Amino acid sequence: MRKISLLMLHLVRVALLVLVIARVCGATNEALAAGQTNLPDLSIAIGGNEVASGGSVASSLKILILLTVLTFAPAMILCMTCFTRIAVVLGMTRTAIGTASLPPNTVITGMALFLTIAIMGPVFQKSYDDGVKPYLEGQMDQSEATTKAIAPLRQFLVKHAREKDLALFLQITKTEFPKDTSDVPFFVAVPAFILSELNTAFQIGFLIALPFLVLDMVVSSVLTSMSMITLPPVVISLPLKLMLFVIVDGWHLIISSLVKTYQV
Repeated sequence: MRKISLLMLHLVRVALLVLVIARVCGATNEALAAGQTNLPDLSIAIGGNEVASGGSVASSLKILILLTVLTFAPAMILCMTCFTRIAVVLGMTRTAIGTASLPPNTVITGMALFLTIAIMGPVFQKSYDDGVKPYLEGQMDQSEATTKAIAPLRQFLVKHAREKDLALFLQITKTEFPKDTSDVPFFVAVPAFILSELNTAFQIGFLIALPFLVLDMVVSSVLTSMSMITLPPVVISLPLKLMLFVIVDGWHLIISSLVKTYQV
């Protein structure tokens, strides 16, 4: 049933895109037939009152842009935000404690998503103010708006990517080394950022797992010295690890440390 629902959702999206594209093409043909060179300026108003918007982007194009952004939103969240690092660290913390399914994946994903919104909020706000908002208001053309909109996000990606990872993907894509970080191509900054995020996440996960590993070894040694070989060490170590994690307020420390890594 879930696969059928996802299939129906994709079909609805495709149908909406086809309708919007058909509407835009139809409007373009009418404009060309009337001897006009610009797309018609349409507006949608509640209650049937149409208000001329004076040079703003056509409503059909706005809908098309919105649907395109929604389609690529999951990939953008995974590959161009701090979601990957946070989700990996939280998952490795759960594994280090020894609770296989607690907290559930939905809780970890939700926490990572809201932390991503909190951390990336200033970046997205700057992108909207510099590029998207002026373009929607008709104050800037598409090329200039795109450049200014992706500039804050590119700066974030390059800032948190290691130089060796940037150099690796510059070499893979056979791209000349830019003189300024703002000139790093987007198709180089994104994979370099992901690789750096995974590397940093595993480093943090190792530091989190180390004390729990030591505790497991101590418990196992004590049980072996007491000739209690048949008793699984996890039966004793799990309550101790939970008690240790609660005493040091582990979740608060991990979340605050993750947020601080993006504020330096």
